[in-house]
Amino acid sequence: MKFSVFQLSRRGGREKNEDRMGYSYTRDAVLFLLADGMGGHPEGEMAAQIALQTLSTLFQRDAKPSLPSVQGFLATGVMAAHHQIIRYASEQALMDTPRTTLVAGLIQDGELHWAHCGDSRLYVVRDGALLSRTRDHSYIEAQASAGASTEGVNRNVLFTCLGSTVRPMFDVAGPLKLREGDKLLLCSDGLWGSVEDDEIVSMLADVPVADAVPALVERALAIAGERSDNVTVIALEWETPSESAFQLSSFTETQMMSDEVFASTIQSGGLDPALDDLDDDAIERSIAEINEAIQRTASRNR
Repeated sequence: MKFSVFQLSRRGGREKNEDRMGYSYTRDAVLFLLADGMGGHPEGEMAAQIALQTLSTLFQRDAKPSLPSVQGFLATGVMAAHHQIIRYASEQALMDTPRTTLVAGLIQDGELHWAHCGDSRLYVVRDGALLSRTRDHSYIEAQASAGASTEGVNRNVLFTCLGSTVRPMFDVAGPLKLREGDKLLLCSDGLWGSVEDDEIVSMLADVPVADAVPALVERALAIAGERSDNVTVIALEWETPSESAFQLSSFTETQMMSDEVFASTIQSGGLDPALDDLDDDAIERSIAEINEAIQRTASRNR
């Protein structure tokens, strides 16, 4: 595989940055992740970090150097991330669960698969045009898709996320066969909430990702001003050019990696190595304990 990648995250006008992003790769597969920890709940940044660490850890375990089932991995990984967030809330005796969105892109055998939960997005741009975009799990997107009026609907209200006490809904899609020069972009709502899709596509298409990502982030910050949300973007350009046109220093090239080699920009640590040992009954017990604690506190405050 040969690809170029660039990532950038800015706090904007918020007190802290609850977005997380990163990528991991082996010789034959590459995983891109972005999560946006949700405000209004405790430790959103921890939920986002747990989501990334969970999928990256599973990827390191299972991609040797490729995955037997990419879509199976994504579906299992999203639920494992949800379980790990619930586990964390239970172990820390939190009064509410941390919550996060998640979007993941995974390339193997030159094909892109993706999964998402919430309103963090993945864009695919080919030949200067938008080829595909994820659809937000928000009430305003649902209204728009149904042809109903979106007047007065808050775009920030989601009907699903990871870490909720309700089982998350998520979408898994693909495969999409990539072509040389295709560009992928994962972003938090701090970008698309300020910059229109047409402008995102145009800016991504016109220049290398190392130039497009900083320009997009600065554009979002400038439009939103002091009230800007966290703005986080990770973008990739997929290329398999001829050796004569290939500038090695500009790309990650995995052909010479051995089967067991794994590389990642995602910080590891703090996770239970037995990622899939928390069954549905254990999850339900943890959720019940959290809900009971919330109810006890509410009763005392009456």
